[in-house]
Amino acid sequence: MLGALACRGQASPAASDPVSTPRLAFSAPSRLVPEARRLADLPAAELASEVRLLGLRNPGPPIRVWLAPEGSPQARTAPAWVAGYASGTGGGWVVLLPARSPRYPSSSLAGVLRHEVAHVLIYRAAGGHPLPRWFDEGLAMIAAGDWGLNDRTRLALALIAAGAPGAAGSSGTARAPGALALADLDRRFAGNPGEVETAYAVAGGFVHHLLAEHGADAAARVLDEVGRGLPFEAAFARAVGRPLDEVEAAFWAGQSRERWLPLLTSPAVLWAGVTLLALLAILLRRRRDAARRARWAAEEAAVDDDYLK
Repeated sequence: MLGALACRGQASPAASDPVSTPRLAFSAPSRLVPEARRLADLPAAELASEVRLLGLRNPGPPIRVWLAPEGSPQARTAPAWVAGYASGTGGGWVVLLPARSPRYPSSSLAGVLRHEVAHVLIYRAAGGHPLPRWFDEGLAMIAAGDWGLNDRTRLALALIAAGAPGAAGSSGTARAPGALALADLDRRFAGNPGEVETAYAVAGGFVHHLLAEHGADAAARVLDEVGRGLPFEAAFARAVGRPLDEVEAAFWAGQSRERWLPLLTSPAVLWAGVTLLALLAILLRRRRDAARRARWAAEEAAVDDDYLK
């Protein structure tokens, strides 16, 4: 491996509350140096948005980023479908595997980098105290800008596959459908790729709901309370003003009402609708043409009959 290839540490663009971006120190073998240089050009504004979201006043020391080839010890320690991983311990580091195609929730190696850097920053914002994996992963998705229509569609499909929400709880709000409950997601993150993708969609959806309903700084407030030493659920309740189970129930109630909307507005469904309309138009045109030819044939036959008479 080469030494540090590039370091980043520049102020974010002018904003009402400017922050410093984390410094990324890249290392790579010679064949991966071009890829490392490309990643080192990641816009500072993208990293600054992560720092703001997490409420960090100081992003901390440089984060080491290793680009590892397939077959290396770093690659052998990760499942074949993983394109990157990170840890906040040991000063904070990220491993990227450029030979592997990025999978959901990231669509590019730069997206994987942002997601993994977010994990390191989340660890720092929480003061190294433990967090549920679903919260860590969901928050990293939002911080990396991964959440969008594709994720809402995945969440709707997961909800439909899991069935309708169960009976209402004592507060009258819907419970999570079966194994999609937040408490079950950490098990799914350790499962097969399909289970992992469902866990990402649910975790990202819940954190998106948290920020939309309880303020853009809701996650930062939770991390701050965790950093003060409170257990996660107690920190969540103090920061948000409502216990986790109530916020989760409200999240699932909203998903139950809107489960079909992402599917009906997804690009795949829209294109399928356009295709069906086009096929229907072709079919109707062919029927009209056939009817017209039949009418012409009948008229010609009538003329011939009159002539023969």
